Order: sequence, then C-alpha cells, then structure tokens
Amino acid sequence: MSFQLHLTGHVKSVVDATLPGLAADLVASGITAGDQTLWGEAAEDEASKRLGWVEAVTVSRPLVPQIVALREELRARGVTRIVLAGMGGSSLAPEVIAQTAGKPLTILDSTAPGQVLAAIDGGSDGGGLAQTALVVSSKSGSTVETDSAKRAFEAAWRDLGIDPAERIVVVTDPGSPLDESARAAGYRVFNADPTVGGRYSALTAFGLVPSGLAGVDLTELLDEAEASLLEVAIDSPDNPALVLAAAIAGGSPRKDKLGLVTDGTHIVGLPDWIEQLIAESTGKEGTGILPVVLLPVSPELESKPADLQIVRFVDEANAFHFRERHEGEILVSGSLGGQFIVWEYATAIAGRMLGINPFDQPDVESAKAAARGLLDARPEPAAPAFTAEGFEVRVSDPALAASGTVGGVLDALWAELPDDGYVSIQAYVDRLELPQLEGLRELIAADSGRPTTFGWGPRFLHSTGQYHKGGPANGVFVQVLARTDVDLEIPGRPFTFGQLIEAQAAGDASVLSKGHGRPVVTITLTDPQPEVLALFEAIQ
Repeated sequence: MSFQLHLTGHVKSVVDATLPGLAADLVASGITAGDQTLWGEAAEDEASKRLGWVEAVTVSRPLVPQIVALREELRARGVTRIVLAGMGGSSLAPEVIAQTAGKPLTILDSTAPGQVLAAIDGGSDGGGLAQTALVVSSKSGSTVETDSAKRAFEAAWRDLGIDPAERIVVVTDPGSPLDESARAAGYRVFNADPTVGGRYSALTAFGLVPSGLAGVDLTELLDEAEASLLEVAIDSPDNPALVLAAAIAGGSPRKDKLGLVTDGTHIVGLPDWIEQLIAESTGKEGTGILPVVLLPVSPELESKPADLQIVRFVDEANAFHFRERHEGEILVSGSLGGQFIVWEYATAIAGRMLGINPFDQPDVESAKAAARGLLDARPEPAAPAFTAEGFEVRVSDPALAASGTVGGVLDALWAELPDDGYVSIQAYVDRLELPQLEGLRELIAADSGRPTTFGWGPRFLHSTGQYHKGGPANGVFVQVLARTDVDLEIPGRPFTFGQLIEAQAAGDASVLSKGHGRPVVTITLTDPQPEVLALFEAIQ
C-alpha cells in the first residue's frame, strides 16, 4: 500500500468526530480541483498561485528522461559526486529521497565556513572538486545562502581551470534572477512550476533533479505518489489525507504539538521534511502545529505531555506489533512517494481547519532583513553577560544571567516556559564538525520537561523559523554558536561566510527577543571541540 494509518484511543475518537464535516465540505476534491476559496478570502490570491503541487506527478514525468540523460552525460565526463546547494524545501525533500534510496547526495544548506569548504573539497564524500557537479536550487533565485555557495564553487572550479558551466545545474522558477543569470552564464537550467511553493515541491524539479542526478529511480518514486492520488482526491471518510488532517488538527482542546518518531521503517529522515512542511505552513497568526522530531528513546515518549500527539513511522509489516504497544498514537506506514502526497494534502487541509493560509510565510523575511542590516552596519558584537566554564553567554534579559553559570541560566530560562510552551535549540555551527550537538535535544527535553526542537542554523530559518515568530508566543530559545579560525570569502560580496552566519544568528535572536518578546540565551563555544563535552556536563 502507498500509505496506511492506524489510530487508537483518544486520537481515533477525535478523527471519528471530525471526519464527517471534512467530507461534507468537499475539501479533498476541492483541493484536487484547484479551488482557491477553501482557505478564506484573505488567502484566496495566494492560494490561486500555489496549488500546482496537486498535479506535480503528471507535470514531472517528462523531466525524468532529461535528468537521466544529464546524469549519464556527467558520468561520462567523470563526475561521480553531486552536491546540492539549497535551503528549506529545496534541500529537505532531496535529502530524504536520496537517503531512503541509499544514494550519495551531499547537502549544503549551511553558511558555516567549514561546512562550505568540506562541500567544495569533497574529502570522504567520494570524490574531490574535479569529480563534482553542483545543483543550485532556489525558487526565488535570490536566496543568500544558495547564491553564496554558488559563488564559492564557481571560484574554486576556475582555480582548477574548469569551466563552471560544465558543472553547475540550476533549478529555479522561470524569470527569477537566478534563471536569467544562469542562462546568461551557459548553465544547464531546469525551470520549476511557479505555482508550487517551496515546501510543497518534493515531487517537482526541486526534489527530482538533485536526487535523480545522484542515482535515485525517479519513475518508482512518481509511481508511488501516483498510487495515492485517487485516494486523497475523494471526499470519503477513508481518504488518508482527511484522516491525517483530522488527527493532527482536530479535537478540543487541540494537541498543538506533533511528535514525529521513526521506529522501524525503511524511510530515512522523513520527519525533517514534515517538520518544515507543517511548521512553515501552519505557524502563523498566533496558532499552528509544532512538529517535534524525536528518537524512539526521547524523554517526551515517557513523559507524554498532554499537548503532544505522537506520530510513529513504521513499516506495514510491523504495524500490528506497534498497535499493541502504542495506544493513542498515530501509526503511519507506506511508500515515500505516498507519504509526500498524503502529508501535503493533510497539511493544506489542516491549514483550513486552523483558519490560516497554509501557502504563505509572512514572518520568514524578518530574520533575513535583520541579518542584512547587521551585515551592512557591522556593529561590534554585544558583550557577553558573563564568560564562565569556557563559554560566552549572552541573554535577552539580564535577569536570566543572575546565576553566572550555564546551568543556572538554563534553569532561569525554563522558568519562563508556560505550561504549554516549548524549547527551541538552534545550532549555528558546522554540523560536520560538531554533529554531537544534536544530542543536546534529548538532555534539554529531559531538563526542561517540555517538548524540545532542534534546528541547524541557518537552515531552520527557512522552515520552523516561521513558526517561532508567527505561531503561539510560548517558546524559549537556546542558540549555540562556535568560534572558529576557519573562514571563507564569498566572491563578489563584502562579507565572508563567517560574518554571514554570525549575522544570521544575531539577526534571528534580535527578531525573537526585541520583535516578539521571547527569551533567548546564546551560548558561544570559544574552543568548540573540548567545550561541547563541557556544555553537555553543564546541562546535566
């Protein structure tokens, strides 16, 4: 089956009470028919330009032979390694597709200098720069992170005497600044459907070009998706998208946090894609659904917060076993293509249930604007509230720093948490150098007693960053930064990658604290490798 849901306990009762209204309102068939009025008058203009994803399977079929032909052409020239420069929806879907298929695809969705250099150098990824092609993906064609990566690769290839036009493949909307500049430079360009928003673009050129060049069987993926299309288009209580939407957005009181846990499934990394789809689509106007990516041993699965609905991804063969053990959870199984289709439909339906526009992202721009302002003005960094235990600690409110210790600051931050609040950890570091930082999520979830999200900066700014500003004002924020001697010029720009990532972190902290009144603690590791362990010890 392309998609299967199993519900028990409270969530089944919620779905049973919610489904008849959704079916009677003809929501599923309305989405399939491109009815832009489903989300209200205020959303109508945006919705009229953002429903192309319902036809993505059909529209994308002709791309497959073009992608396969380019893949063979590149391989014939000795190109064995594909790097993708993209942010948010432009990188998360290809990452899931390639990982699940077991195909190597290097994702560059960071401005950390060390991570950019590693993507250029290749190293352990299976080939150096001379064997590399770069896919540059940006819907708007003006994404600063993606443009900066392109500039760095162009310069590196020219230094080797290689024409970047032989190695760069561009995916962007027709007529975007990137579309025009890429064609002028002689780059290979795939134009995406402009009626599809970035986070709904998994089955468009944004998802297919990089994963197909990496070796994924795209026809199989599209066949999986197509098998779900008839099911999600019917206004029936058996429609899996209606059932899923009712499960994640129904009920009174509604559980507004969604714990996503992978437990015995062949699909790798799907919760990260769902996180950006749901958070950016629903987190606005003071409401939303907050996805929380969990491990099978995460503290939230033991404490079971009343406002957290668990979604567990399993293979169909294990579903009965899990049903017996996980009362009240949503058990999901099925193919990757089916997952993409059902979650996109369910998210759009959930937006209608919440009374918001699921296709805009009104608060994403604020952090970008703040970062641009800091890059233009270049102010001196704010002095730390204190330096202790090897860390520099900055706080949005001096009262948070009264203890003079990292543990004390975090305890003070948890005291700011409302009963329905959440913690957001944001790591603006080289995640290849410090992958263990992701383990902070488990420690902080246990220490704070509340659902906790983890995001690598700046990539989360293009996804959950919308929820942080537009969703309920009940989050507290922990930024982790790392000082490093490694930096890299951005050709043609008056700032470096190191300065860019610093400005992105400081800009977001300013928007959260000054613009939205949220508490922010920033911990800078001045000597990252040894201080990571010290940070874990300080939290414990």
